Amino acid sequence: MNIRLASVRDIEGMARVHVESWKSTYNGIVSDSFLSNLTLEKRMKNWKVIFDNLTQDEAIYVVEDLGSIMGFVHGGKSREPDFEYDAELYAIYLLKKVQRNGYGKLLFERFIEALKQRNYQSFMLWVLEDNPSMEFYKKQGGQYIGKKEIQIGENKLIEIALGWKEI
Repeated sequence: MNIRLASVRDIEGMARVHVESWKSTYNGIVSDSFLSNLTLEKRMKNWKVIFDNLTQDEAIYVVEDLGSIMGFVHGGKSREPDFEYDAELYAIYLLKKVQRNGYGKLLFERFIEALKQRNYQSFMLWVLEDNPSMEFYKKQGGQYIGKKEIQIGENKLIEIALGWKEI
């Protein structure tokens, strides 16, 4: 297992993880019609845009095992002016087959180190209320700081904001 900075060469592997993890994690939470419309091609286009516009404030890491990308983390400057946190974890996803094996914790810790190197002092994230990973974030020290209703496909869902005051 290896954690390293992501590059444009990783777009296809990251897109695959993104689509597969959404389908496994959000099955029964997000509508089947929405999940069935997620495609590798669309997600690859989204990741290309992200890499084309990557700033020095952002960090993207992948975790590889046996030569394949098994997960990733992406974050940077907070996009949430309503909260007093200077950084944000935008996304962290792992393939179901490697979840609960320590990969998520290692990616999370690597992300925090990247934030420290960029002189961030705190960070937050949004997680769907029914996401089974909610407990993971709480175990890592995340504290409830707010919630909002969002629309994903035909579903209205609750997203919970968790924050880390000091990193």
